[in-house]
Amino acid sequence: MPDVTTNTPAETEEIGRRLGERLRPGDVVLLTGELGAGKTTLVRGVAQGIGSKAPVASPTFQLVRVYPGRVQLAHVDLYRIENSAELRDLGLEELVQQGAVVVEWGERLAVDSAALIEIDHLGGDRRLIRTKRDLSH
Repeated sequence: MPDVTTNTPAETEEIGRRLGERLRPGDVVLLTGELGAGKTTLVRGVAQGIGSKAPVASPTFQLVRVYPGRVQLAHVDLYRIENSAELRDLGLEELVQQGAVVVEWGERLAVDSAALIEIDHLGGDRRLIRTKRDLSH
């Protein structure tokens, strides 16, 4: 996916929707970007792309939310994770076996085969979405 500048939350969701349409079981997508960059907005689109009708909310306090669709989507937020023991307790390996996983604050996790997407806040509703490493298919 080429770098894209979006001007509205709806455009950011649309980029996510296109990504969601490509997701397969076993895919991992790591999202990076400052607080308020639009990571959850992008995931809202990903959920639409897998065909989920469930409302998407940031899993900051719950850490993991799972959305049904043509492929199960696990939405993980590592913002509050402070050590590797907490990371192990999330059960990421099991989630990857059950479907696709999108991780906010993905820089806190090393997954060699993961797609890596960086979101930069450009002011107002503008975002620069950079694919550093795309899905392998």
